[in-house]
Amino acid sequence: MDYYYWFFFLFSILFSNLVTSSDDKVPTGPIINVTKHISFQEFNSNNPRLKQDVTLLGSAIISDEKTSVQIPDPEQQGDLKHLAGRAIYSSPVRLFDPVSQTSASFETTFSFQFEAKSNSSNETSDLGKSVGGSGLTFIIVPDELTVGRSGPWLGMLNDVCDDDYNTVAIEFDTRENPEFGDPNDNHLGINLGSIVSTAAINASDVGVQLNDGSIHRVWISYDGKKRFIDIRLAPDGRGYPSKSVYSSSLDLSPYLNEYMFVGFSAATGNHTQIHNILSWNFTSISQASLRIPSAETCQNKIRLQNNRQAEIAHRKTPNSFFIFLAVVILLIIVLINLYFSSYKRDENSNETIILPEKKQRPMPPNKARRFTIAEISSATRNFSELQILGSDEKSITYKATMLNGCNVVVKRFLTQFFNTHGFEKRQFHKEIKAISKIRHPNLAPIRGWCYDNQETIVVYDYIPNGSLDKWLFGVGVLPWTRRFKVVKALAESLLHLHSKQLAHKNVKSSSVFLDVSFRAVVGDFGFVLTSSGSTRFESMVSQTADVFEFGVVVLEIVAGRGRKSNRPGERDLLDLAWAMHEVQQKETLVDRRMGAVVNLDQAIRVLDIGLLCTLNENKGRPTMEEVVELLNMEKPIPELPSGRPVCLFPYNSTTGLCSGYACTAFK
Repeated sequence: MDYYYWFFFLFSILFSNLVTSSDDKVPTGPIINVTKHISFQEFNSNNPRLKQDVTLLGSAIISDEKTSVQIPDPEQQGDLKHLAGRAIYSSPVRLFDPVSQTSASFETTFSFQFEAKSNSSNETSDLGKSVGGSGLTFIIVPDELTVGRSGPWLGMLNDVCDDDYNTVAIEFDTRENPEFGDPNDNHLGINLGSIVSTAAINASDVGVQLNDGSIHRVWISYDGKKRFIDIRLAPDGRGYPSKSVYSSSLDLSPYLNEYMFVGFSAATGNHTQIHNILSWNFTSISQASLRIPSAETCQNKIRLQNNRQAEIAHRKTPNSFFIFLAVVILLIIVLINLYFSSYKRDENSNETIILPEKKQRPMPPNKARRFTIAEISSATRNFSELQILGSDEKSITYKATMLNGCNVVVKRFLTQFFNTHGFEKRQFHKEIKAISKIRHPNLAPIRGWCYDNQETIVVYDYIPNGSLDKWLFGVGVLPWTRRFKVVKALAESLLHLHSKQLAHKNVKSSSVFLDVSFRAVVGDFGFVLTSSGSTRFESMVSQTADVFEFGVVVLEIVAGRGRKSNRPGERDLLDLAWAMHEVQQKETLVDRRMGAVVNLDQAIRVLDIGLLCTLNENKGRPTMEEVVELLNMEKPIPELPSGRPVCLFPYNSTTGLCSGYACTAFK
């Protein structure tokens, strides 16, 4: 009833008044400004405070010749590709006031130069400018120990950090990476806790080509109270630009801790360049509240004791008055409400009570549904060739956009696939519906299907960063920490499927996708059934096939190469892995591109698990439940045999069953 609401409303006011008037309240002193100033007119190892004030991480050095911080070290031996480094001011800077929840204001200016440095003549243009490799960031990070990833990540983020790693970065990027939303290969970006820029700005708009070999200067100003940022960029020596590159409201507070570290990061990928920071000035101003005198002093205790009696006498009368007034008002409200409620009941006593119509329960928003061929045709632009993502002997895959703007993947099975292999469509459709009901964080949801006009189509969520094979064998280099997470995610998703008496039936690196956070999501299910329909035996065989194929994918992840060799005379990956196991040289299989940060012992253990999964069933091949236990270090890895598997029958890529029970006898 209404008077209950008013009662609680008045009670909350009284309670608030009593709390705020508590005589135990500790008085606070004035607001003061905490200022920090950093200045390096140049970077020279002869400067005695440089080693103390600047922490160099990864492939970052001080160049006396250029009087700059350089990332990477141009004099290091070997390839300059896929390197990352940071130069961080060694002491933390106060950038957030937890009391007022206000970000600090800061200003920074620095000069930088991107210098062409290649291992081959193909990496520089005719004009001598660098083709980009990959760029530089001004960063604000929570620690002075982490080295970010190389390549398009610009040394900003590392897999160890996960989602709770607060970071702010202004990037100066010379490589276009469409998967991160880059507009071109000459842009600035504002990155808040993610490699995907919150805002991206074309540097050409202010007449700057970042990698033209000249020195550029940046001015960054942030107002913590107004939550406003201003960025200016110009060739060095021209003075303060009159026009901003970017000027807008921006709230950094969700990405700041009270104390953070400031500095720079940079990285190279498949192309190389040297990133030079030639000078740097930084000033921050944050607010802090002081308690004067300190609560620990005798003087303060005496003052509080003297004031307590006077405050009690002063507050006693108002508090009693407020309580009396609240009781009177509450009684009046109750009486009025009771009067009108009884009057309304008498007035409506003779009216017929009409029950509301039963509403149909709405369908859950994420529940898979049946699409019409018209919806699918519209989403794929009438199955346009421009929308094709890939194809095989079974199907053609399209990128599509539904009417609500949602991006999806449409897999259209070929009619001849069913006719050639004698699969029964009814059972095929039954399995699609069964898997569409499964939900797991690492399984790509099936959004629906279409069986119109003899068509068999499956609709998946679109995963923005593409499939794992492109990242293992093509774009960039995935670090070991990310690869290990992919292995665990794949194992857990297969275990979940198997626990539901289902199987994936198409486990391969191209069926594993990476979302915007580079979390593994498994999709592109096989939906393979024998002509006799789904049987318990077929399900068991398919699950053991999943384990075998999981083992091969694990070898691909550790080695960074595909299962089939494209080079004449080179062994296929599975055969090579067993050969290296025989001679106890498995460490040679670990992808060297990951560098020294790889956990070699962990990589070898994962490789052993992959080999274990390729054993014959009666020779000790584990279930996915056992695989997850092995990955979680819950049990020791069984001893592997010295012999290596030999394929006795040709692998059937359509049914996926050969590797399940007949493909791994031993010499």
